[in-house]
Amino acid sequence: MGTYYTMTGPVEQRRSLYRRVGERNGKTVDLISLRIGAVGDGWLPHTAQAMAYCLQLGTSREAEQSAKQIGRLPYSRASFERVPHLVGELWLERHADIEDELIKDFAIPEGAASISVALDRASVPMEETVPRPPGRPRKDAPKRSVIRVFHMCYCATVTLHDKDGRAVHTLRRGQMPNCDPQDLCNLLANDVLQLREKRPDLLIALLADGAPEMWNLLEANFPASVFGSVHRCIDFWHVVEKLAAAAKVLGRDATSARAMVWRWRKLLRRRKDAATTILSELEASGREDLMVDGERPVHDAITYLRNHAERMNYAGAIKKGLPIGSGNVEATCKTLVGLRMKRCGSRWHHDTGNHVLHLRALALSDRWDDAMVKLLATQRTAVRRRAA
Repeated sequence: MGTYYTMTGPVEQRRSLYRRVGERNGKTVDLISLRIGAVGDGWLPHTAQAMAYCLQLGTSREAEQSAKQIGRLPYSRASFERVPHLVGELWLERHADIEDELIKDFAIPEGAASISVALDRASVPMEETVPRPPGRPRKDAPKRSVIRVFHMCYCATVTLHDKDGRAVHTLRRGQMPNCDPQDLCNLLANDVLQLREKRPDLLIALLADGAPEMWNLLEANFPASVFGSVHRCIDFWHVVEKLAAAAKVLGRDATSARAMVWRWRKLLRRRKDAATTILSELEASGREDLMVDGERPVHDAITYLRNHAERMNYAGAIKKGLPIGSGNVEATCKTLVGLRMKRCGSRWHHDTGNHVLHLRALALSDRWDDAMVKLLATQRTAVRRRAA
C-alpha cells in the first residue's frame, strides 16, 4: 500500500513498485506517482500547490493554523515547512522557460500605453554561522552559533500604464542576496521585448532612485539600439525629499519652506530644464556648507541635482503620459520582502529564502495559477504497459 496526500488528508492506495530491468537493488518506481505528477513522496500536485501558497502568505505555523480553521490540508507544521520548498525548488529549476511562456501568453490590458521598468533593493535578515573561538568550547556553548545579519536583495517591477501614467498591471520579481542581478535584468528585458513585440507602440520608461548601481543595470540592459527611445526618470519623490530638506535651511520659517518646495515641484513638472534652474538657485544661496544636525542639506540637494539632472525631465514624461514615480517597486519592496521576509525573529538561508521570494512574487503578480499549471504539468509522466 502506498500513501498519497490529498487536500483532505492522506489516502492509502494499493500500488505496484517497479525497478529498471537489469538494475539489481536499484531505485523503485511508483507508477501512480509518475502518472499524477506527485511532488516529493506522494504529495498530489494540487495539495503541494495549496501548501506552497499558504507558506508564501505567512509562516509555517500560521499556515498550519489557517488550514486547521478552513478544514483542509490536515498536515503538520513540519510538512508545511518541507513541501512548499519542494515546489520552490522545482520552480527555480524551471522558472526561466515557464516565465518565457507566461509572458508570451500574457494578454496586454486594454488601454495600456506604456511600460515602466523599475529596480530597488530591500534588506533581508539572513542566518550566518559564527566561527568557533579557539580552544575548548564551554560546556553550555551552543553546538552551532549563528547570527542574524541583514543583506540587500533586489526587487523589480514591469508595469503597464494607461495614457495618463496610471498603473494598469504590475509584474513583480525579487532576488535574494548573493544572486547575480544580471539574471533578474535578463528576465525584465525579455518581458519588455515580448510585450513590445505584441504592441510596438508601447513607450518605455526606466525608474529608480539615485543609486548608481541601479542605473548601471537598467541602462546596460535597456540600450536604445534594442529598445529604441527610452525615457529615464529618477523617482520624483526622492528628488522632492532632497529639496524639502534644503528648503528648511533656505526658508525663513516652515511656511516659506513649504511654499519653496511647492514652487520647485510645479517647476519640475512643467519645465524640461527645471533641474538646472533649481540647481542654479541652490548654488546661489551661499548655504551649501551650512551644517544641520551633522548634515549639509543644501550640499546634498546640489550634489543630487548635479548627478541626475539628465534624468529629471518630468515635464517630458508627463507630456508623453509616462509615470514619474517608482511607487510600484517601492510597494513591491514592502509587500514582497517586508511583510513576509522580515517577520519578527525570522532569518533566512539563501535557498529557502529564494523559494519563498519567487513564489510570493508569482502570487503578487496574479500569475500563480498559470505558473503552477505549467510547472506541475512537467511532473507528470506518461506510463504505458510494455507489449508482451
